[in-house]
Amino acid sequence: MFKKLIKLVFIFVILYQTPIYSKSTSFNDFNSRDLSNYFSGIIAYENQNNSKALKFFNLSKVLLNKHDSYLKRYVNSLVLDNKVPQAINVIKNNGNKDNADFYDAYLILIIDSLKKNNFDEAEEYLTKSLKFQDQNRINLVIFETLKQYIYTFKNKKILNNKKNFGNLSLIAETFQRCYLNDEKTGAFFLNLINNQQGDYSRYIFFYLNYLIDKNQINEAENVVSQFDYINSTILLSQSKSWVENKKFKEFNKIFSCQNHKDVVSEFLFLASNLYSSQDNFEKSNFYLNLSNYLNPKFEFNLSLVAENYYLNEEFNKVRKIITKFNKKDEFYYWFRLKKEAQIIVEEQDYDNAIKFITAKYNQIDNPNLKMQFDIANFYKNSKNYEKAIEYYSRIILSLDDQSELRADLFYRRGGSHERLGDYKKADEDLLNSLNINPDDAYVLNYLAYSWLERDYKIDQAMEMLKRAYDSKSNDPYIIDSIGWAYYLIDDYNEAEKYLKRAVELMPEDPIVNDHYGDILWKLNRKIQARYFWNNVLKFDDTEDGMRKKINIKVIEGLKNS
Repeated sequence: MFKKLIKLVFIFVILYQTPIYSKSTSFNDFNSRDLSNYFSGIIAYENQNNSKALKFFNLSKVLLNKHDSYLKRYVNSLVLDNKVPQAINVIKNNGNKDNADFYDAYLILIIDSLKKNNFDEAEEYLTKSLKFQDQNRINLVIFETLKQYIYTFKNKKILNNKKNFGNLSLIAETFQRCYLNDEKTGAFFLNLINNQQGDYSRYIFFYLNYLIDKNQINEAENVVSQFDYINSTILLSQSKSWVENKKFKEFNKIFSCQNHKDVVSEFLFLASNLYSSQDNFEKSNFYLNLSNYLNPKFEFNLSLVAENYYLNEEFNKVRKIITKFNKKDEFYYWFRLKKEAQIIVEEQDYDNAIKFITAKYNQIDNPNLKMQFDIANFYKNSKNYEKAIEYYSRIILSLDDQSELRADLFYRRGGSHERLGDYKKADEDLLNSLNINPDDAYVLNYLAYSWLERDYKIDQAMEMLKRAYDSKSNDPYIIDSIGWAYYLIDDYNEAEKYLKRAVELMPEDPIVNDHYGDILWKLNRKIQARYFWNNVLKFDDTEDGMRKKINIKVIEGLKNS
C-alpha cells in the first residue's frame, strides 16, 4: 500500500508539471475538492478497492471532460461494479471526444451493439478498435475472434482466411458451427473435448446442451456416465445431475448456441478465465461482468467472480455473489456453503468453520459423494484426521471394487493415518492406492518420504522417489523430497542440488527453507544456513512447533554436527 501511495504521489507530481497529460494546462484549473476525490479514487482503484474508487470518481465527475485518464478509470470502475449500462451511457455521452478513444470503450460499445442485435454497428466499433489490437496479444485474439463471430452472425456463414490461434480458434469455430446448426457441430465438440493439449472439460456442458437440443438424450446420458461427481467441476457435476434426474430443460434455460449473445458471452468468459489464470483478477472480473451483461441467465459463471474476490480477500463481495446459488442447483449451493466456510476460516478459525459446514451438511437429504468427499477434505485440512478417516471410509465402502476413485481415497485416508502416527494403516492404504495406480507420483512421493523419515526401507524409498521425480521433475514438493532423501543418507552435496532448486520454486515454504538450512549447515555453510532458518521465522504460516525448533537451531545450530 505504501509503495503504491508513493507511486501515485509521483504520478500526481508528473501530471501537475506536464500539461500534455491533461486537457487542462494546469491542475490549478480544477477545484481542490474534485482533485482530492479524484486522487483518492485513483488510490482506491490501484488497491483494487473498486467500490470505494467508484464512490470517489462519482464525486469528481467534473473532470470527465478535463482529464483524459479520468474517463477510462471511471468506465472501468463502473464495469467492475457490474454497472455496465451506466458505463455504456458515459462512453456514448463522450463519444465525440478524444478521451473516449480507448480499447475498453470500443469493446463495451461492441457488446452493447450485440446486445441490441445491431451487427452493423458492432462491426463499425470493431473497425474503430483496430488500432488497439497490437497493444497486447490478448487484445489481438479478442479483436480477431469478435470479427469472426460478427461475420458469422451477419452473413450466416464462417469467415474464410481468418487468423489461427490454435485451440482458441477451434473453440470459436465450434460455437460458430453450433450457431449455424452445421451438421459437423457434434464432431467439432468431440474434437475439442478430447483435445490432449489442455483441459477442455468445460465444453462437455455445451456438448450436452447441443445433444439435448437435438433430442439425442441417449447420447447425453452416455456422456455423463463417463465422468464422476468427485473429480468433476461444479458445472459438469450439476450437468450430470440434471441429466440423471431428467431435468433436460434446465440446459436451455441458461444457454443456447442459437443465441448470438449467449455465444459471445461464453467467449468473454473464456477471456475472463485466461486473465484469472494469470492472477489478474481485476481484468478477469471486467470481462466476466461483460459476459454476464450479455447472458445474465448463466449465473453459474459468477462462481469465478466469487473465486476472484475470495483470492483478493474481498469477502463481503463474495458473500453477496454466492447468495445467487440456491438449493435448487445442489452443486452450486454446496459451492456456496464451502465458500462461506472458507471465509469463516480466514476471519475466525477452522473450529467455527467446521461447525458451520457440518451443520449445513447435516441438513442436506442424501448428500452426494462430492459433498461427502469435500467434508472429508475439510476435516483433513483442519487436522481432524479421525473424522476425515470416517468420511473417507464411508465413500470407499460405497464404491465398486473396480472404481479408480478408490486410489485417491486410499491416498487421502492413508495420509490421515500417517498424520496420526498409525503407520501400519497408513502404509496399507498407500500401498493399496499404488496397487490401483502404480505410477502416481504424489503417492510414491508421500509413502517414500514417510519411510525415509522412519528410517524404514531406505533403498526402496529412494527408488520410489526417483520414479516420482522422473514423472514430475518440476514439482517442487517432489524435488524437496528427493533432496531430503539424499540428506538422510548423508549425501549432502547431492541433496543441496535438489533443495536449492526447491527453494527457488517455493521461496516462502517453511519446510523447504528449513531443509535447505539443515543441508547448508552440514556443508559447513553456517551463515547461509542461519539465513534460511531465519526466513522460516518470518513466514506467517510457520507452525508453532517448527518455530520453536528453528529458534533453537538459529542459536545452537544442528546438534551432532
